[in-house]
Amino acid sequence: MDGIEQQSLENGARIVVAMSGGVDSSTTAALMVEAGYEVIGVTLQLYDHGEATGRKGACCAGQDIYDARRVAETLDISHYVLDYESRFREKVIDEFADSYLRGDTPIPCVRCNQTVKFRDLLTTAKDLGAKRLVTGHYVQRIDGPEGAEMHRARDSKKDQSYFLFTTTGDQLGFLEFPLGAMSKSETRDHAARFQLPVAEKPESQDICFVPNGNYASVVEKLRPGSLEPGNIVDLDGNVIGRHDGIINFTVGQRRGMGVAAAHPLYVVKVDPETHTVVAGPKEALHRHTIFANEINWIGTSAAQVDGRKFGVKIRSTTEPEAATITDKGDGRIKIDFDVPQAGVSSGQAAVIYDGERVLGGGWIERES
Repeated sequence: MDGIEQQSLENGARIVVAMSGGVDSSTTAALMVEAGYEVIGVTLQLYDHGEATGRKGACCAGQDIYDARRVAETLDISHYVLDYESRFREKVIDEFADSYLRGDTPIPCVRCNQTVKFRDLLTTAKDLGAKRLVTGHYVQRIDGPEGAEMHRARDSKKDQSYFLFTTTGDQLGFLEFPLGAMSKSETRDHAARFQLPVAEKPESQDICFVPNGNYASVVEKLRPGSLEPGNIVDLDGNVIGRHDGIINFTVGQRRGMGVAAAHPLYVVKVDPETHTVVAGPKEALHRHTIFANEINWIGTSAAQVDGRKFGVKIRSTTEPEAATITDKGDGRIKIDFDVPQAGVSSGQAAVIYDGERVLGGGWIERES
C-alpha cells in the first residue's frame, strides 16, 4: 500500500483493480479496500468462456472469472466483467501465431500488458472516474526526480518487470503495484488474513490460451495448413534430418529434433522462408552482439543511454548481463554484451536495467 499512500490520494478515492481471479490480484483488491479506497474490480474475459470452463490456470476466462466474482462479493465491492475477446484475439493471439510462423519466439504476456491491459483497460479505468489502475504485478513504481520510475520487485523470484517494459511513462503515472514490495508468502498471508476464497489457489504456469504448453497445436489450429515439413541441416548446410514444421522449434532448443549425433545438438536458427531448422553445438548459440527494435524508454531517452553500459535481460528467468547500448536511430539499438549470451531468439525481449530500475527495452531482431 505504500505506493498508493505516496501518491497522496484522498481517503475514499475511486480506483480500479484489475482482477484476474488469482491470489495476487484478489489480495491487491483486499488491501485497497482496507486502505479506505472505493474499489471497483474489473475482470477481462479474453477468450471463449466455454473452452476455458473447468480448466485450471485459465486466466481471464472460465473458473477465474467466477473466482474473481466470489472475491468481489467477499469484499463487497462493485465488479464488472468486460468482454475483450475480440481485442485479445487481434492483438495477442493472432500476433502469437504469426510470430511463430515467422520463426520468432513470441512473448504474448508482454503484448497483452502492452495493448489490452495497460492501454484498453487503463482507458476504461479513466472512463469510470478512477484515479488509479491498480494491479497485482510484482514490480515497483517509485517517484523519481523526473517522474514515475519502474523498479524491480523486492522479491527477485517473483519480479515481473521483464514483462512490463512496454509500459509508457504516462501509463506508469496512472498505475500502482501494491505487491511490488512484498514476497509471495506475504501475499498469501494477507489472502488468508482476509479469508479470501482463493487464498490457497495455485498459480498458473502456462500461457493462458495455450493448454498444456503445446504451442504448436494452438498455432496449427489458428493457422490451418501452417505445418510445412522441411529439412534439419548442420552448420555447413548438410541435411541431417527432417521435421514436420518450424513452429515446433525455438532457438536454443535441444530436445525433440529426432536427429542422432555424436554430440548434443541445439537449434541454432529457424528459417521460415525455406522451412529449414539449423542445428549445431552449444557454442554456436553464443552471441556477443544483438539488435532490438520498437524500443520503449521509461523516464529516459536514447540519448541518455547511448554509449553507456547497463544490465540487459534477454530472458525473464535470468539476471541482467552487462552490455553496452548504442542508439541506431529509428527506435533501434545495438547491444554488445561483455560475455556472449546463448540461446538468443528473435521475438523475445531485451530489457535494460540500471541497477533495480527499468530503463526500457525492445524486441530482439532476427539475424540477417
